Amino acid sequence: MSPVAGVDVPLLPDSKSAEKAASVSGALFNVATSIIGAGIMSIPATIKVLGVIPAFLMILIIGVLAEVSVDFLMRFTHSGETTTYAGVMKESFGPAGAVITQVCVMITNLGCLIMYQIIIGDVLSGNQSEGEAHLGILQQWFGFHWWTSRDFAMLFTLVFIMLPLALYKRVESLRFSSAISTLLAVAFVGICSGMAIAALAQGKIHIPRLLPQLDHQTSFFDLFTAIPVIVTAFTFHFNVHPIGFELAKPSDMMCAVRVALILCAAIYFAIGVFGYLLFGDTIQSDILINFDQNTGSAVGSLLNNLVRLSYAFHVMLVFPLLNFSLRANIDELLFPNKRQLAKDTKRFVILTLVLLFFSYLIAIALPDIWYFFQLVGSTSALCLAFIFPGAIALRDAHGISKRKDKIIALIMVLLAVVASANAISINIYNSFSDKP
Repeated sequence: MSPVAGVDVPLLPDSKSAEKAASVSGALFNVATSIIGAGIMSIPATIKVLGVIPAFLMILIIGVLAEVSVDFLMRFTHSGETTTYAGVMKESFGPAGAVITQVCVMITNLGCLIMYQIIIGDVLSGNQSEGEAHLGILQQWFGFHWWTSRDFAMLFTLVFIMLPLALYKRVESLRFSSAISTLLAVAFVGICSGMAIAALAQGKIHIPRLLPQLDHQTSFFDLFTAIPVIVTAFTFHFNVHPIGFELAKPSDMMCAVRVALILCAAIYFAIGVFGYLLFGDTIQSDILINFDQNTGSAVGSLLNNLVRLSYAFHVMLVFPLLNFSLRANIDELLFPNKRQLAKDTKRFVILTLVLLFFSYLIAIALPDIWYFFQLVGSTSALCLAFIFPGAIALRDAHGISKRKDKIIALIMVLLAVVASANAISINIYNSFSDKP
């Protein structure tokens, strides 16, 4: 292994010698938790924009491309002398490639951490969206007090739930919280599905559109703004190396990735369809906001609260997993000549505290997750998920790419660039136009 500090050294002590190797099941739960994250919240909104059939195809295509891109990453990692994403980029494109990768990881993960805190704030203390006030669980239960306010509720969960988990120094230590987080996501989908089926039996459902509705308000190019949301929902590549290199056999990582992708794609499509069945075109960018309505029955109110709480706790448990790779990449960039972060407790704790409270302050100032999904999904997430892995395969620094690999990589990069350019241009156009 290269002795160069920063990009080419493990983020943590060698798990094979210093620590017990991680389990494949633990890796599976950590990967699944990295994937699901906050993406599930805005998937129903993409059904609203795209329609059922295009949304299903988009989830399938992006899921398959995510598996291919991870395969590229792991193959070139095993052929080189590095154990990090930035290290693979450095071997292919030099120090500039490593720095660009670290910056993209920081943007993507910090954006996700902000989104998680926004979701927690929406659930506990509500939100005001498009002139409508949505109450949080704390306000519904206890009324309006300083301790039920959005700012205090978010700070409380940050300090007493997410911070203790963020202080773990190994990804494997989060396997149990990741397992619980994945089960909570499944419970969330299960409850939503049950509510949609009950609404179907009562004739109260909203039939989802199979195809997008194009009119004077929605053009064909507007459909591209939904792609970054799904891309962000499948972007977990920043955690592939930290999770994979704690396994006894890093090659087992691809098995964990494939199973996790299948599970998460099924969860995404289910929540997209059932969420739209429940709320139709009134669906919000964060579906949890829709569950604040009064159902008129004790059972309905209980289910609404269970749905919101289950996913709020899910993102609380996802938070430290994404904070892990964010912290490691920032440390690699800012302190390349320092000893490993896991061995420097003072630097580890200070960096953790700074990241958590910085994301908290931004989450208070910018309370809508749809814009974060579009921004992150059309820029840094697309780079990490598809453009960088495809570029690595095309560059072929180790001479292992086959002709088929290069064709797939080229197609993947071109699709990602086109999707990114369209999404960014349409968002800019909509921001400066008089379009409602």
